[in-house]
Amino acid sequence: MAELRPSGAPGPTAPPAPGPTAPPAFASLFPPGLHAIYGECRRLYPDQPSPLQVTAIVKYWLGGPDPLDYVSMYRNVGSPSANIPEHWHYISFGLSDLYGDNRVHEFTGTDGPSGFGFELTFRLKRETGESAPPTWPAELMQGLARYVFQSENTFCSGDHVSWHSPLDNSESRIQHMLLTEDPQMQPVQTPFGVVTFLQIVGVCTEELHSAQQWNGQGILELLRTVPIAGGPWLITDMRRGETIFEIDPHLQERVDKGIETDGSNLSGVSAKCAWDDLSRPPEDDEDSRSICIGTQPRRLSGKDTEQIRETLRRGLEINSKPVLPPINPQRQNGLAHDRAPSRKDSLESDSSTAIIPHELIRTRQLESVHLKFNQESGALTPLCLRGRLLHGRHFTYKSITGDMAITFVSTGVEGAFATEEHPYAAHGPWLQILLTEEFVEKMLEDLEDLTSPEEFKLPKEYSWPEKKLKVSILPDVVFDSPLH
Repeated sequence: MAELRPSGAPGPTAPPAPGPTAPPAFASLFPPGLHAIYGECRRLYPDQPSPLQVTAIVKYWLGGPDPLDYVSMYRNVGSPSANIPEHWHYISFGLSDLYGDNRVHEFTGTDGPSGFGFELTFRLKRETGESAPPTWPAELMQGLARYVFQSENTFCSGDHVSWHSPLDNSESRIQHMLLTEDPQMQPVQTPFGVVTFLQIVGVCTEELHSAQQWNGQGILELLRTVPIAGGPWLITDMRRGETIFEIDPHLQERVDKGIETDGSNLSGVSAKCAWDDLSRPPEDDEDSRSICIGTQPRRLSGKDTEQIRETLRRGLEINSKPVLPPINPQRQNGLAHDRAPSRKDSLESDSSTAIIPHELIRTRQLESVHLKFNQESGALTPLCLRGRLLHGRHFTYKSITGDMAITFVSTGVEGAFATEEHPYAAHGPWLQILLTEEFVEKMLEDLEDLTSPEEFKLPKEYSWPEKKLKVSILPDVVFDSPLH
C-alpha cells in the first residue's frame, strides 16, 4: 500500500523534507542519506521544494512489501529548442542507504556504494492538459526495486528488462525497459557511500530484441537521435506507436552492422531451462546433481553462484576480455569461504554453502547432454551463438525455476572447465558447453527457424548425434513441474 502526499507534509515515519526554510531541528533529524539525495533534487528543482510524493505506508524495514520509502515526482519544463518536451521526472528513495543504521542496508563505509549504490529515475512525457503526474511509474519502480532486493542483483547502464506488458497497463507498445544514466542527476556523496541515478527508458519489443542482439548502449544512442522516441534525455512517451526502425528504416542497418562488428553484449539471461546428462541413467546415484548430504540436496555453491553472477555482469563491459572468473575458492583455515558476509548470494539457497563444502564438489566430464529451453529462452539461442560465441565470448542461462545453469563458451574463453577435449563438463548443477566455431555455424543453420518461433509448434527437438548433443524447445508448463 502507498499514499500520495506532498513531500513537505509530515509522513508517518519521516519528518518533512528540509527545503530552503526548513527549521534547524528538522535538518538534524532528517535521515542523512535521504537529505543528501534531496539536496541533488533541490539543485535541479529549486522552485519545487515540496513535490508530490508516493510513500510506502508501511516501510520495508517494518515488514511492508515496498522497498522504496518514497518516489518523488517533479515537473520538468524541458527545452523545446533542443527537442526535449515537458515531462514528469520520478526519483526513487530506498535502493541506497537512507538511514545508515543497518535497518535496511549494511553500512560498509563512505568510499563505496551506498546500499545498492543507485536510485532509479524515470522521465514520462507530460500529456496536454495533464495537471498532476500519473502514479503508475512509482509502482513500476517498486517492482524493479523488489527484484533488486529479492535477487540482490544490481542494475547497470545498458541493462535491459523484459517486462512483456505495457508499462502503464494500457494498450501501449512500450512494454520493456532499458537503463541508462540520468542526464541531469549527478552522483551524490552521502555519509553512507556514493549514489548514482539510473534512468528507466521505455522501449518497444523490437527495440528490446535489438538491444539483446547488439547492446543496450547502442540502442540508447539510436533512441537519442529520434525525438519522438526519447530524444536527448530519453523521455518515455507511452503513446508512441512506432518503433525507431519504422520511424527511420536506416537505423536497422546500423544495428545489423553493429551486431556483425561488435557481437552482442548480452552475456546471459535468467530463463526457463534445464539439462540432462545422457551419459548416465537418471537413477545413477553418482549424478552430481542429486548428491545428498544428510537429507538436503546439494545446490550451487557460493563460488559457482558468484562466477555465474559475474558472467551475467561482464557482458556489459564493451571489449572486455572473455574470461570466466576462477571457481577455485579462497581458502582459510582449510575451509572454503564462498561468499562475502555483507550480501546473500542471489542465485543460491540460504543454506547451500553449509550443505556442501566447495572442495567436495567435483567437476566431471559428460559424454552426451540434452538441453531444454522454453520458447522464449530458445529464441535467444541464435543470439547466443552468433552474437556471443562467434565473437569469442560466453553466454549463460540461469534457471529461474530450479538451481541449475547452462553456460556456452567458445574456444577463446579463459577460465572455463569445459575444454575442446571434454566439451561438456558439469560442476554440480552448472553445465558448461564448449562449442567450436565450425559447430556453431552448423547449429546456426539447423536452428534457423528459432528466429521465427511463432511459425513452429511445441515441442520441437534438434539433434546432433555426432556431437552427442540434443536441444528441446518445450512448453512453459514443463518447467513449472517439481522435476525442474
